[in-house]
Amino acid sequence: MTGQDEASRLYPERPLLGVSVALWRNGKVLLVRRGRAPLAGCWSLPGGLVRPGETMAAAARRELGEETSLECTELSGPVDWNEIILKDAAGAAERHYVIAAFTGHWQGGEAIAGDDAADVRWCEAGELAALELAPGTRGAIAKAARQIS
Repeated sequence: MTGQDEASRLYPERPLLGVSVALWRNGKVLLVRRGRAPLAGCWSLPGGLVRPGETMAAAARRELGEETSLECTELSGPVDWNEIILKDAAGAAERHYVIAAFTGHWQGGEAIAGDDAADVRWCEAGELAALELAPGTRGAIAKAARQIS
């Protein structure tokens, strides 16, 4: 992501559409640690913004590959929707995202942090409580788990 791309996300005229993927392998879900703002340091599902002319499912698959180098089976979803609104000190919406969460199974590759991900890890459900998760991540994982099983 270039600096210009990042600047265009600040104080948007309308919410930005994003996608994420709850990817499963051997009963564990894949999480990425955000490497940049917003929510740097938080763990979340891999994902990013939908490009014009791109379907949400195609964007989810692309973002998964860019952030983790992994491939997935056919995606199901959206299984959940999340809205993230971050406000500045004056109360203005500095960032506003609407995120559609998809789910699927790991198909190939080894998890490697790429793009704006600082780290990646496969987590069991019991490990989630100890992690600082981005808003909506816990709910999206729970809904994805119910759908994928």
